[in-house]
Amino acid sequence: MDPLNLSDFMLTPVTATLIFTAACLAGYAYRRTWKNEGPRWKLWAYGVIAAFGLLTLSFVPMVNG
Repeated sequence: MDPLNLSDFMLTPVTATLIFTAACLAGYAYRRTWKNEGPRWKLWAYGVIAAFGLLTLSFVPMVNG
């Protein structure tokens, strides 16, 4: 059996751009919901999406060239 090789997971520039855009939009929605004192479940949903996106961009390498 071949063990899971984490070096096989790499982001393309297009995928990284889409993840970054989704994280920015989720962060904006989080801030808007927070300022309007919206429901907590929306804060959690937007916060998790933004955090997941930014952590993915931080720790998953991009493809060279």
